[in-house]
Amino acid sequence: MKKYLSVFRISFAQEFAYRLNFIMWRVRNVMQILLLFFLWTTVFSESGRTIFGYNKGEILTYVFGVLIVRAIVFSARAVDVAGEISTGDLTILLLKPINYFKYWLTRDISSKALNLAFATVEITILFSLLRPQFFFQTNGYSLLGFGISLIIAILLFFSILMTTNFVAFWAPQVAWGAQFFVIVVIADFLAGVLFPLDILPSVVQKILLFTPFPYLIFFPIQVYLGKIIGGAMWGGILISIIWLSILLALTNKVWHRGLLVYRAEGR
Repeated sequence: MKKYLSVFRISFAQEFAYRLNFIMWRVRNVMQILLLFFLWTTVFSESGRTIFGYNKGEILTYVFGVLIVRAIVFSARAVDVAGEISTGDLTILLLKPINYFKYWLTRDISSKALNLAFATVEITILFSLLRPQFFFQTNGYSLLGFGISLIIAILLFFSILMTTNFVAFWAPQVAWGAQFFVIVVIADFLAGVLFPLDILPSVVQKILLFTPFPYLIFFPIQVYLGKIIGGAMWGGILISIIWLSILLALTNKVWHRGLLVYRAEGR
C-alpha cells in the first residue's frame, strides 16, 4: 500500500509539471459547459417550459453535472501508456515489484483528485456568476445509486482506455489516433457529454444502453436526477457491472498477448 501512496503523491506533483496542458484541459471543459449552458438557457427561455422530459433546472443540473462527472471519470494519466509502450519505457516498470494496472489506476486517481478540486472551484465560480436554476437530489437511495454508478464508470473508462492503449504493442504509430477516436469521438458523444441521450429516438436509446458508453456519464447523472430509479437503476448498474467484467477480462487478455510481441524499442 505504501508504494502506491508514494505513486499517488509523485503523480499528483507531476500534474503541475505540464501546467499549460492542464490549464487548456480545464479551459476546454469550462468553454464546453458555457456553450451548453447558454444553448439550453435559450431553449428554455419560456418560463415553465418542459422539453424531452426536462425542465430548466434539470437540464442545467445535467450540464453542470457533466463538468463534475467528466472531471472524475475522463481525467486520466493512463493516456500516456501508449507512448510508454512505443518508446520502450514500459520495460522499466516491468522490472519493478509493482502491479502495472494498479500503478496506472493510482496515477489516474491522483489526476481525478486534482481535476475534481479544480472542477469544484469552477462550478462554484460559474454558479455564483450565472445563478442557474439547479436541482439538488436529497433522496438517499438515488444518491447511493449515483455513488455506485460513478465508481463503476471510473473503472469502465480505465478499462476502455487501457485496452485502447495496448494497440501500441502491434501498431505504435497509430496508437494515439486510436486513443483519440475512442475517447474524444466515440466516448464523448455516446457517453452523453454533449447532450442527454434520452433526447434521441427510443430505439437508439435502447441500443446505446446495451453498450458501455452511456454508463460513463449519462447514466450516473440520470440516477442523480432521479430519472432512473428502482429496478431500472439496479438493472443499469447490473449491465454496467457485466460490461466492466467483460472489459477487465479483455484488457487482461490483450495485455498478455501484447507482452508476447513487445520489442522494447528504444531501450
